[in-house]
Amino acid sequence: MIKKITSAAAVCVAVLVMASCSITMPLAATSNPAGKKVGTAKAKIICGLVFGGDYSVQTAAKNGGITKISTVDVKCFNALMIFQTRTCIVTGE
Repeated sequence: MIKKITSAAAVCVAVLVMASCSITMPLAATSNPAGKKVGTAKAKIICGLVFGGDYSVQTAAKNGGITKISTVDVKCFNALMIFQTRTCIVTGE
């Protein structure tokens, strides 16, 4: 009986450790025509604190060489609310 409980607990812990979620959602759009350039900016977040990176719209536009922004999207990846990454994706000309 104890062996079954221990095995079930180990499986539950393994599933929780491997659980993660990633979602991309629109943040803004302008009346500028859709461009072919794409710029991204990324930041890592651990336990709610930002470690390394700048995921601002300005940084993403600069990284993509974009002067006229068409759309702005944000991609969020989350692993157990401990490790997260946020990526700002900018498209335009």
